[in-house]
Amino acid sequence: QVQLVESGGGLVQPGGSLRLSCAASGNIFSMYTMNWYRQAPGKQRDLVARISIAGTTEYADSVKGRFTISRDSAKNTVYLQMNSLKPEDTAIYYCNSVNFWGQGTQVIVSS
Repeated sequence: QVQLVESGGGLVQPGGSLRLSCAASGNIFSMYTMNWYRQAPGKQRDLVARISIAGTTEYADSVKGRFTISRDSAKNTVYLQMNSLKPEDTAIYYCNSVNFWGQGTQVIVSS
């Protein structure tokens, strides 16, 4: 049984930081690329960042230089460090791998 459980969302002021976590159960973490997506109200769900088993990372242009994705194999956890947050980063953030999705964690960037 594969489960992805996100945590770490919340309300933050513009320019602030948050770190999201995604704890993965099952064998998926050691076998597949892990992804973070986000979906703002009324918009489609978009890829934010991904990290391969080998540690290769990719980022959406809108977050390059501000967000960092990482994975801890000992904890079966993938992280998304988000710095210099902007109001347009407000969204529900989802962890994904293959066809498995977490429940999402809300991020609100507002003064």
